[in-house]
Amino acid sequence: MTEDTQGASMDRILQEISAVDCKLEGMDNAMVALTAETRSMGLEIVGFQSQISGLGHRVTTMETQVASWTERDQELLHLRSRLTDLEDRSRRNNIRLLGFPEGIEGADILSYLRDTHPKLTDITFDPTLEFQRAHRLGLKRQDGKGRPRPIIACMLRHGQARQLLQTARTQGPLWLGTMEI
Repeated sequence: MTEDTQGASMDRILQEISAVDCKLEGMDNAMVALTAETRSMGLEIVGFQSQISGLGHRVTTMETQVASWTERDQELLHLRSRLTDLEDRSRRNNIRLLGFPEGIEGADILSYLRDTHPKLTDITFDPTLEFQRAHRLGLKRQDGKGRPRPIIACMLRHGQARQLLQTARTQGPLWLGTMEI
């Protein structure tokens, strides 16, 4: 090999080394860019992980609240059921008395009912007949004409209310003086 050929070979090798060096430099720059992008993605992933952790905590809190609401709903339904039952039981003690003339009861309707009861029926109650409260329904008529307003009386004992109503049904019409009750 001659010197010229050797020089040309060396130049070609240098050119190839220079080309490889350029390519390596380009690859090095690409690696630096990829490393920076990977770090950036890693930071984003850490951010996402913290957000997911926060969301997981919020979901757990909400599940606890929903469970609590479900328990409260069940308790509310139970209380509504009990309230309805108590209201129904309370209404069972009410009796409606028709035909008593307006004002005949005076100022104390409870005393009047206690005193009048033995005159109307042949029932004796032991313990004695007791009313919790009583009142007339509706507004008092100004002209005093027409049918008298009914009296609603709430009896203390349900058994007495049932017995009184049963007796009134079996005895037929009850009379207070000349008035049918």
